[in-house]
Amino acid sequence: MESVILVVHLLIAVALVGVILIQRSEGGGLGIGGGTMGGMMSTRGTANLLTRTTGILAGSFFATSIVLAILAGAHSKPTSIIDTLPTAIPALPAAPAQPAPPVSQ
Repeated sequence: MESVILVVHLLIAVALVGVILIQRSEGGGLGIGGGTMGGMMSTRGTANLLTRTTGILAGSFFATSIVLAILAGAHSKPTSIIDTLPTAIPALPAAPAQPAPPVSQ
């Protein structure tokens, strides 16, 4: 189960990186960005689609991260010092015998 969720988590991470990288830069800090996607959709429609896809992938990424954290924590049980104490108290040693009175000769 954990392996399946881990593979899905990695696929979501790769898809999220890909979707983020194909989005148009709005800041234009390096002069990169702009252009069109070959006339497939309008600029606004493409931005809405990529923004929505990014949000869905990000939500899925967070959900799988939480599930993986819960599964990882379920493997280790916390131990307590009280749990390691023996259940039966050992018998106390017998009291020393009283010394015998001196025997007269």
